[in-house]
Amino acid sequence: MDTGPADPVFPRGALIGAAALLAFTVSAATVARVSGLGTVQMPEAASVESRQLRFEDKADGSIAITDARTGRTAGVVEPGTNGFVRGALRGLARERKRQGVGIEPPFVLTRWADGRLSLDDPETGRVINLEAFGPTNAEAFANMLNAGGSRP
Repeated sequence: MDTGPADPVFPRGALIGAAALLAFTVSAATVARVSGLGTVQMPEAASVESRQLRFEDKADGSIAITDARTGRTAGVVEPGTNGFVRGALRGLARERKRQGVGIEPPFVLTRWADGRLSLDDPETGRVINLEAFGPTNAEAFANMLNAGGSRP
């Protein structure tokens, strides 16, 4: 009489233990997510300085920066320079195009009380925290806060 190989039997206790561990992990993650348990939240800093800016591509490859409140030219990004500024604006423009928003609504450049600098697109809800890209890249935008003369 030929008896074939026996079906391996997996220990029932190990299966129950794995299921219990999986259920505990999912439950703990859900409780932490819903209650905020274990998260660190920084207090919201106050805005120290803010400026509404429009950016417009020119035929020569430059980018004209205009103060949206006064209509004054706040600066120009010359062709082939400021790759970080160009990259950041390209990402924001791509999101605007995806959502069907034109170039007219201004972006908001803000310096916060804790020293952070952010570029916000109120139309799409996108915010770029510029200090995350290093002081040199953030400085390229910081110069735009006071560029082009005084603001009202």
